[in-house]
Amino acid sequence: MSAVDVHSAPGHGPGPTGKEARRIRRFETRIAVCAGGGEICDGWVLGVVGAALPLARDDLRLTPAWVGLIGSASLIGLFLGGLVFGWLTDRIGRQKMYLIDLLVFLIGSLLQLVVQDPVQLLAVRLVMGAAVGADYAIAGALVAEFVSPARRGRLLASLIVFWYVGYTLATGLGIAMASLTDDASAWRWILASSALPSLVVLLARLGTPESPSWLASKGRIAEAEAISRRRLGRELERPAAEDPPVRTRHTTLFAPEYLRRTLFTSLFWLCQVTPFFAISTFAPQVLGLLGAPDNGLGELLLNVFLLVGCLTGMAVIDRVGRRALLLWPFCVTAVALLVLGLWPQAHQGVVALCFGVFALFHAGSSVLQAVYPSEVFPTAIRATGIGLAAAVSRIGAAAGTFLVPLGLQAWGVGAVMLLGCAVSVLGALVTAAWAPETGGLEPARASRPRSR
Repeated sequence: MSAVDVHSAPGHGPGPTGKEARRIRRFETRIAVCAGGGEICDGWVLGVVGAALPLARDDLRLTPAWVGLIGSASLIGLFLGGLVFGWLTDRIGRQKMYLIDLLVFLIGSLLQLVVQDPVQLLAVRLVMGAAVGADYAIAGALVAEFVSPARRGRLLASLIVFWYVGYTLATGLGIAMASLTDDASAWRWILASSALPSLVVLLARLGTPESPSWLASKGRIAEAEAISRRRLGRELERPAAEDPPVRTRHTTLFAPEYLRRTLFTSLFWLCQVTPFFAISTFAPQVLGLLGAPDNGLGELLLNVFLLVGCLTGMAVIDRVGRRALLLWPFCVTAVALLVLGLWPQAHQGVVALCFGVFALFHAGSSVLQAVYPSEVFPTAIRATGIGLAAAVSRIGAAAGTFLVPLGLQAWGVGAVMLLGCAVSVLGALVTAAWAPETGGLEPARASRPRSR
């Protein structure tokens, strides 16, 4: 079946007003907050590893290769999880997967307390990464399918804000725990701290209904209409007559009508996260080589700048448009990394300025990671498309995370920064060539191939 959306089409009359409108608005906000709670867990799972790895390296006697593997394990798992569980979410439904992935977060977090060797730790981090990949696909699809077009951009963008909140909290907690104890096993508690947000979000998500758009795409029209009327106060919008059925499978993403948007979402996301994870995972080492003091403050400030930039991106997304918000930050981050690459021994003020500019503009545009993939694919392949884009992006993120410690040792920090600059330039070129403007469009219209 083709994409079926629950938002009122033009000409269907005015929407709900008064108390009913406020009720619907609260429900949409709840959907976004519960989806964002999963993003907090995602950011937490990935954020704690930076503080935990140096302690685990000493306790488990990890070689540089093991440090790189464990540091990138969640990203490798995310690649597999995005591919498999995005497709599964389109097959069996959003609501089931919405709860299963939080159970995996909770169990995996606690298992990190009892791992005994690098192999066991690697296995747990891989599984948790797969759950992160699943949650990326589920959260974006649910928000896109429940929220009205007027609020969709901001609420989808808020998912990335939640991600940075989790990442920043995890980084700060990890630094604090590492500095306040001499316990050789403190890294276990740092990694296991993700159990707390996972439990809270799991409980909050109980009772979330299935997406009416997904139900309708599977032919369950009566159920979809009932949920749409009860929860959203509007009739289910039927697909346009010219829209043919869309099959839920990965090969559909590479059909001629969807290939360009599949390449665009995958490549722009890859170009954003590759330098980010490469730098942030090893921020203490990178900042130290650039002359910053090794007290954890630089890393924490980097994450604060990222959070501020992300909030700014969410605030301006509907004013400047999706395309501009993606294109110009790629150009600015490329310049910041170019300065660091050509001048690695610059004054600490210059280093701080470049890192601050990189963090602000990268984070501001990173809100598009939740927006674009959720808007440009129809319901039947929406989670599959998000999952594939997330998976492809993590090829670069995992490679960057694995290679950074080796690259710093072999080539130096300047060369690593220049490679990050080259990736940002590639992202700008991909955006200039392929990025559509989807702001304010109904989901069915935003995801309709241009040829129709």
